[in-house]
Amino acid sequence: MDVRDLDLSGVVRPGDAIVVGQGCAEPQTLVEALLAQRRALSGCRVFLGINYSGLIRPEHADHLKLSAYCGAGHNRALAAAGVLDIHPHPYSRLGALIRERRLPCDVVFVQLSPPNARGEHSLGLAAEYLVPALETARAVVAEVNDEVPWTHGVRTLRESDLALAVRTSRPPAQALAGAPGEVERRIAAHAAQFIPDGATLELGLGALPDAVLEALGERKDLGVHSGAVGDGVAELMRRGAVTNARKPIDAGRTVAGILLGTRRLFEFARDNPALWLASSEYTHDPRVLARFERFVAVNSAVEVDLTGQVNAEVAAGSYVGAVGGALDFVRAANQSPGGVSLVVLPSSVGVRASRIVARLSGPVATPRSEAGVFVTEWGAADLRGLTLRERASRMIGIAHPAFRETLEREARELGMLGR
Repeated sequence: MDVRDLDLSGVVRPGDAIVVGQGCAEPQTLVEALLAQRRALSGCRVFLGINYSGLIRPEHADHLKLSAYCGAGHNRALAAAGVLDIHPHPYSRLGALIRERRLPCDVVFVQLSPPNARGEHSLGLAAEYLVPALETARAVVAEVNDEVPWTHGVRTLRESDLALAVRTSRPPAQALAGAPGEVERRIAAHAAQFIPDGATLELGLGALPDAVLEALGERKDLGVHSGAVGDGVAELMRRGAVTNARKPIDAGRTVAGILLGTRRLFEFARDNPALWLASSEYTHDPRVLARFERFVAVNSAVEVDLTGQVNAEVAAGSYVGAVGGALDFVRAANQSPGGVSLVVLPSSVGVRASRIVARLSGPVATPRSEAGVFVTEWGAADLRGLTLRERASRMIGIAHPAFRETLEREARELGMLGR
């Protein structure tokens, strides 16, 4: 459909707060229409989430106020241009903030699947914080996309729920990730040693969590309860390694808030009852997470320090990550009988800089009080039960060899190691 034929002015008012489906669930035609009509709708506040399509660019901030909870995807360019306001909230709080209107939502833009035989549209590729947004927004604007799969989940919509709907047929935005290299495979091999049969997994975003999944092909009866799932989870479900059979709740189905992957994932999810999309108020609820044994949280980091603090937000002064939901899952893994928190990362940025540092260059997303196991290509440092000095020694042991001497010197200067 030509966006010039779609008039938003009957539903969207200048200055409205708009929550837009994120990542692969972005309603691209609706976003294009908003950008084309932004002058007439000047002052609208747009909450983006992850931005994979790249449709929204810095120049669009001339009439729109842009915000997100993360710097992922094309949000990095927006943040670098100084036109993206960051919400530094835990992902688990987004739903409550929307309900309390501290994160306002007048209109919600969603991408839906075509209806089933009962006339129900599914949310397609994401439920997460869209569920509370749908319940609080003044108006729901929908892009019903023929290429979006009908998926099972906590919420469906009917035509009567929609203030405005447009029908399209276009590929959803994809979360493309390169194939794991040798470093990623070495990290994954070390991490896999901590993941037993029957474990329930949470996985962060990126190539490293996918590499860890590749290393689990021979496991039995794994489960998944995560904020997001990608192609790697779908592949393990196909291979029979992920069955969710031993989960005490949601047995037999993978639960996530959003699908972030490629067309291969989207087709796997099509009318698949073994995948369930839930609200972030459920996926991140500590009362829900407390019911799992052998809960394993697998997350990545920008950098970590010698005591186990994690910076997941800022790299070289640029906002590239998020507070996200990692801390919710890390805490759950630490409390889970047989569980463990794994933070996976390459030891360095080439030979230019170590990603294990004496002092973080950005904010602390996960405090050292929640430190579990850190994994690089050089091994695993299990910090559970260790003193600060013991932690520093172990972390230096998994740093890149080119930086170990410098880290030892800096640790001594800071009193982390004996002189």
